[in-house]
Amino acid sequence: MHELSIAMGIVELAEKEAAKAGGKEIEIIELEIGKLSGVEMEALDFAWPVATKDTMLANAVRKVHNPSGRARCMECNYEFDIDNLYDSCPKCNSYFKDIYMGKELRIKSIVIKE
Repeated sequence: MHELSIAMGIVELAEKEAAKAGGKEIEIIELEIGKLSGVEMEALDFAWPVATKDTMLANAVRKVHNPSGRARCMECNYEFDIDNLYDSCPKCNSYFKDIYMGKELRIKSIVIKE
């Protein structure tokens, strides 16, 4: 399961940062996972309890933001919403685009309990 390794990576990064700050537990973790990131949210929700068991995040509140996709056409410079990686420009039908939003997968913030 791809999402289990993602959850375990998030736990590892968050615990490293909490340890640097001298924390013993993470109260809140805020994630940004774009709709075009390739992460299946249901699978991540299923894997999360397994990945966080007996860790600093075991009792943490998880907040997830799912930004929508945005792209800029490389042919006509038109900016548009994008639902799929393979969508074409609605103005000129070109498939050459720069996707600048929606592929995020990052820890936005953590609240540490000392």
